[in-house]
Formats: sequence, structure tokens, C-alpha cells
Amino acid sequence: MRLSQTAEGLIPEIAPEFTQFGEPFRDSPSADFIGIWDEKKERGQEAARTYGTRYWPDLAALLDACDAVAICSETVHHLQLVREAAARKCHILCEKPLATTLADCDAIETLVRDAGIAFMQSFPKRFDPINHELRKIIDAGRLGTLALVRVRHGHFHGLEPNFHKEWFVNPALCGGGTLLDEGVHAADFLRWMFGEPESVVAMKSATTLKLPVEDAEIAVFRFPSGMLAEVCASWSFAAANDSIEVYGTKGTVLISGVDLGSRDITAGGYLKVYEASSSDKRWSVSDVVPRFKTGGFHQQNAINFLAALHEGKPPPIGISDGRRALELILAAYRSIETGHEQRIAP
Repeated sequence: MRLSQTAEGLIPEIAPEFTQFGEPFRDSPSADFIGIWDEKKERGQEAARTYGTRYWPDLAALLDACDAVAICSETVHHLQLVREAAARKCHILCEKPLATTLADCDAIETLVRDAGIAFMQSFPKRFDPINHELRKIIDAGRLGTLALVRVRHGHFHGLEPNFHKEWFVNPALCGGGTLLDEGVHAADFLRWMFGEPESVVAMKSATTLKLPVEDAEIAVFRFPSGMLAEVCASWSFAAANDSIEVYGTKGTVLISGVDLGSRDITAGGYLKVYEASSSDKRWSVSDVVPRFKTGGFHQQNAINFLAALHEGKPPPIGISDGRRALELILAAYRSIETGHEQRIAP
């Protein structure tokens, strides 16, 4: 099996997108890492040197030499790159978000379906063992009826001096600010863990970093059960601790160390459970460690993509997941624009 990577928009010093794909491809015994294409030659050559592969100045020639491709370009270019890959029957692993519009999502779906190729959307939270432990706790009924969930997800790179130069703060390339960039992770997590929300109300701010897109946001999703889920995203988390909070009638779970804001700050006790029926009234600390702390968190996307192709199975996260997560985020943007709660179509 041969793999390639489109690295348009690569920003090695702050973006995990390329390392999450490049390292597993380079190190995989089941794939040959054929090369990297980038519209900016020097940037592509640097990436190729970093991962011990070849830089290809001609995208078409690279795709013709490959069976599969990973796309980690500026979001607005996803559709065109999918079009190029699908025309050559290359299977696709695509960075999040899937696109900037639902129309582009639908076009991507048509291209993939007509080409008969495999497609995987990149959502690494689904592969973190600590989130699977949370699912076990919820499914076992240890928290009772769920009332409130809070997901704080983001990083600190907005505090760095050159952050304003990056492509994902340019609305023409990224399609949105931290609500889309970071909030889409939380949106997929909520769907995967709790099902589909029915409405959302949201607010955003662009005053802290003074960028052309928002640098902080809060969105509250309402679920059919009545549960509320708050998504809080920012590029200005100098430090943070709990990233996921789940509150129920019988107990509470707190999770830390699962985003960049808390990864390097929190040193232990990453998943804590409090059960109201407990006689000692103490937190019970799980021994599960998030993959963000042990390494290879983002790389799980490429690892699972390769495994699916090797085994001839559908990838575990598909186009519909990418589209639906974007749909939730776009509904939150509509709430911000209108100042009103927005229904989310089932």
C-alpha cells in the first residue's frame, strides 16, 4: 500500500495536522510513504526532509503514484483536493473540519461515492481510551440521569506573537474562528457520546486577540432528554485543568489532560468519578491515562485509517460524521448572528 500527503497550508511549529499523519505513514509497516505535495515549494521540501520522504512539485503525478492520500490543507481547499484524489481513485483521510459549507460537504460526499473510495474524517477524541472509559461509566448508569455536560477545548497558541499570521485565522481560508477550529472537536464528541442535540444558543468574542475571526466562544446545545451541553473554545488558554465535566443525578465525572490547555499542566488524576451513594464522599480516581499524555493522540487518525484500508473495512469515522459536526457548528454561528436559539434538524 502506498500513501501520500497533501501538505498545503502546513504550519509545523503549531499545527498537529501534519505530524498526526506524517509520523504514522512514515513508521507504518503496511504502507510506503511516497511523498508530500505543497503549493509552496520550500515548505513542502522542509516537510519532506522532516519525515524522510520526497517532495513532489506536481500534485497530479503524486496522486497517480498513490493508493491513498491524507489532506491537511486550508479548509477551503478540501473540496478541490478531494476532487483531485477521487479522480484517481485514491482513498482519503481528511483533516477537520470537513469543509466550510454544507454544500461543499455534499459535493465531497458525491465525489467519494461516485469514485467508490474510502473516506475518513479526522476526529481523534474518538480514539482516546479515557473517553471510552467515560462511555463505560455512563452506560453502566453510575451517573444516573445526565443533566449537564461541559466541554472546554482549545490551546494557548493564540498568545504567541506570530499567531495572527496563520491561515486558520483568515476567514477566507478557514471559514471561522475558534468555534469552528476547536469547537468542531467538541461537537463531534458530543454526538458520539450523547447522540444528536436538537438546538443551540451561542455567543462569541474577538476582542482578546483582535483577529478577523472569533478567539473565544460559548455554545450551549440542548438534547431531547433535556440535558444541556456547553462547548467552550479558545485559543488563549494559558493553562487549564478540567476539560470535560459530566453531571448526573447519581454522580459526576471530571476529565483533564485531554486538550493542549491542560496536557502540560495536569500531572495525574485525569479521570475522577464522584458517586452520590459513596459513603466516604471522596473522588474515585481512574488509572486510565489519556493518550494526549502518553503520546500518539492525533496520530490515531492515520493509524486507524491505515488499519481500515489494510483490513478492507470502512473507516471508523465517515463523511456523515464530518458533515453533521459542521452542521452543529453552523447552527451555533446562526445563533450568534440572530441572537436566538437555533433548531438543529434531526
